[in-house]
Amino acid sequence: MQNAWLSDDIMFENVKKFFTTINAEDTQGVDQTLRPEIALCVLLLETAYADGECSAQEKEQLAATLRTLYALSPEAMGELIATSNVQRQESVDLFRFTRYMNETLTKEEKLTVMRAVWRIILVDGHLEAHEDHFAHKLANLLRLTHKELIDCKLAARTQFGKR
Repeated sequence: MQNAWLSDDIMFENVKKFFTTINAEDTQGVDQTLRPEIALCVLLLETAYADGECSAQEKEQLAATLRTLYALSPEAMGELIATSNVQRQESVDLFRFTRYMNETLTKEEKLTVMRAVWRIILVDGHLEAHEDHFAHKLANLLRLTHKELIDCKLAARTQFGKR
């Protein structure tokens, strides 16, 4: 009978050690394997494909955003988009990328990301239900309020001369 308790104690310690290790890794902070431009590009690509296709206008808006933020050469831009697209396709969700942004960006920087998302969504002149849903989901993942989401949408609409 004593061996059973000893075995249970060892198993309990191993389980405890396992979860302690996971929690320690979770609290270490920023994903060191992810670069900011890739995290942003993945989210912008996901935005562009939210309605099932990525139009030429959406691709150009995505590229314009990346050029503005990172001053990339055409070759570097192509590499960034290709690398980000692979990561986007290999990911089962956006949590890794939004978590990275939540840990590294200020509120204002996350609002800048959300405005860029809305510019991609609205560049073709119409808002699809899938795009709207995606923007709401992303705002939630970025810990933005509904008001902040709508303010970003209105700012993007104003930029395109729409009310």
